[in-house]
Formats: sequence, structure tokens, C-alpha cells
Amino acid sequence: MNDADRIHALQELSTTHLSDAMDRLGIPGQCYGIMPLDRSFRLAGRAFTLRYGPVGQDPGSVGDFIDDVGPGQIVVIDNSGRTDATIWGDLLTSTAARRGVGGTVIDGVCRDTDRIHELRYPVYSRGHWMRTGKDRVRLESIGTPVSIGGVRVEQDDFLRGDGDGLVAIPAARIDEVLEAAFEIHTAEERIRALVEAGSGLREARAQHGYHKLQTRKR
Repeated sequence: MNDADRIHALQELSTTHLSDAMDRLGIPGQCYGIMPLDRSFRLAGRAFTLRYGPVGQDPGSVGDFIDDVGPGQIVVIDNSGRTDATIWGDLLTSTAARRGVGGTVIDGVCRDTDRIHELRYPVYSRGHWMRTGKDRVRLESIGTPVSIGGVRVEQDDFLRGDGDGLVAIPAARIDEVLEAAFEIHTAEERIRALVEAGSGLREARAQHGYHKLQTRKR
């Protein structure tokens, strides 16, 4: 399976199926508290990671990284969960949308949300507030591991976001996660079909092992 096939497969699966699959495989990938600004936003792609820190005697800068992000990549920003200073706004949204970037994930907040909604550019974050991060935070690193909602995300890991939140999947585990998620998805669809045909939910669940679909296999 190539990357295009993997991205397409992610787009066909919900975060709930992927979350259950990662539970089964013992992979911590559910990014707690990171939600879409609009429930209709969707994203799927590989991570382009950035880590921010507070300014010191050398204030540094918030960086001009966006020109280096490729089409379809997901900008993944670790701002330590800060909600008092933004590191994503109007100009970044406009540039990212024009370049075909796949979306932005922030452990922190963004601003200029009108532009985000106008361009239908997917942003997942802890919320939004207007105060700039300039002279408050500085770009510390690009392409290094980051923490998003308590989950370690490395450069080129896979991300999937929908109305229920965001999951991050280690690149080395993507194929087995997809396989398990499709198995769970198929079982739930079969349960739904049985119920719609008149079966009781208890019977339908028992027939397809519902209660152990996500249980970790040892």
C-alpha cells in the first residue's frame, strides 16, 4: 500500500474506528482536547511538526515555516497547550489554503477564525483567542517529536481528524491500524444491518463479538 492509498483509507474511516483499533493494538493515539473549529472539518495526512516555547532573553521569532510545508501535509504545532497566546492566524491560514496544505493541528489556540471558516481550511486546536504569540513564544524546532493532546507525534506520522476529534498514528504502525480499523468498521456495519433487519441489539452484538472488538490482543 502506498501513501496515497493510506490517506484514502484514512478518509474512509472515522476517528472512532481508528481509536478502537489503536486500543486493540496498544497504541496511545487519541489527542485529548484537540477539536475542530467546525464539526464539518476533516483532515487526513502526514505530520509536519513544530515545537514552540516561551521567549527568554533572546525573543527569537514565531518563524516563517509555512513556505516549506508541502501539499497535503498537516501542520502539527506543539505550543504546550497554551491558551493565552496564539501561533496561527490569518496570513498562515491564507497561505496554507493557497498551497494546498491538508490542515493544521495546534496544542494551543488560533485566531482570525473568520478566515478559517471562509476558506474552509481545517484547523484543530484547543480553541481560539485573539492575542498574538509574537514576543510571547518562539519557534524552537521543526521536524522533531512533539506532544499533541498528550500524544507523541513524530514527523511524517499519520493524522486523521473528524467531528469527534483527532487521532495520531505512528508511521510504522499505519498498516496494522488500518487493517484493524476496517475490521471493526465492517463488524459494526454488519451489526447495524442485522438490527435494521429486525434483530435485537444483544443478539447482533454477540454474533459479531462487539464487546471485544477494541479489546487489546495479547
